Amino acid sequence: GHLVYVNIAINMAAPCRSMSGAGTDPDFSATRSTTSFHKKSRSKFVSIPGTRPSVQNGQLIVSTGVTSLDYVIGGGLAVGTLLLIEEDKYDSYSRMLLKYFLAEGVVCGHSLFIASARDHPDEILQELPAPLLDDIANPKPEEGQTQGIDPEGPNSMKIAWRYQNLPKVQTALASSSRFGHYYDVSKPMDPAMRETAKCNTFFLPNELPFQSSTETSRVNIGYTKLLRSIQGVIRREGFDGASLQNKPRSILRIGVHSLGSALWGDDICCEENPHYLYSLTTFLYGLRALLRASLSVCLVTVPSHLIQNKAIMGRVTKLCDTVIGLESFRGSERETNPLYKDYHGLLHVKQIPHLNCLMCEVPDTKDLAFKLKRKQFAIEDTIVFFP
Repeated sequence: GHLVYVNIAINMAAPCRSMSGAGTDPDFSATRSTTSFHKKSRSKFVSIPGTRPSVQNGQLIVSTGVTSLDYVIGGGLAVGTLLLIEEDKYDSYSRMLLKYFLAEGVVCGHSLFIASARDHPDEILQELPAPLLDDIANPKPEEGQTQGIDPEGPNSMKIAWRYQNLPKVQTALASSSRFGHYYDVSKPMDPAMRETAKCNTFFLPNELPFQSSTETSRVNIGYTKLLRSIQGVIRREGFDGASLQNKPRSILRIGVHSLGSALWGDDICCEENPHYLYSLTTFLYGLRALLRASLSVCLVTVPSHLIQNKAIMGRVTKLCDTVIGLESFRGSERETNPLYKDYHGLLHVKQIPHLNCLMCEVPDTKDLAFKLKRKQFAIEDTIVFFP
């Protein structure tokens, strides 16, 4: 029995000696053989300026340009998704969010695509707010020390007094300074900085013929031309991944202003049973397909309060990923309501996407309000405590 055990031990040690090359110390050879396994190295993450992976689902996200809005929708906008902003009645604050979105793209070095049927895209580009770039140089505050920051400082997001003891919101907004940026809406962006951005524009009056078309298509010709223009930019600039070998990766930010209005040639805002019943939804379906297959993100504003058929607005909402509604107090009874004297309107989170997960990140409360301070656009909770 001892002889058989010795033979088995010799046979087991023989491969170790042949692998080690030493052949003098079987124990040493056995030890060397246990370290022959190598840890699988992680694939290098391709870093794109102005992006970061989401902590909830790992999806690559970008900032909307409003750090408080990023926090509300779960950290930011996922690349390849569509954000719908339901305009306020006077299109004041929805237009401002569009300019924040585009200004963030300029600061991060992203490419821009601006489409409009009313104002020329160059006019929108000239109205972009100036960034407060010194917020990057400030050291990141540690947890528990955010209350020591001057609440009236230019780089701070002012929180209502009754929420000053909620460190979760404070920490989330403070930690977003390196991902998103703050902007001064009272000053336009420096033209030298604005010219560094690569911008493609689509102005509908320049794309359509002066005479009316006699075709009987059920799809709006303006939407067709816009979708082809976006597709051409994605393919030509390589955002679809076809030609990324010789150029650094970037993000295409697409901003479409007041889509669905009569200026786009659509009649959903004029009639309850419009001729172009499925024109807008068909366009959004094609647009989302382009976004899913490219390094791009899109923000679209829609005058939802003018759409007569609410079933159409329901389909539009389902075809978008994130949906935010803006309700301005201007001209309403809430403008003189003392409960809302510190705010300019309400913000409704109507839809948040489920990306790479079964459950989406929902905000702590949907009772949100926004106000335009002297320099910044801020979103806050509006819960009212009664005695």
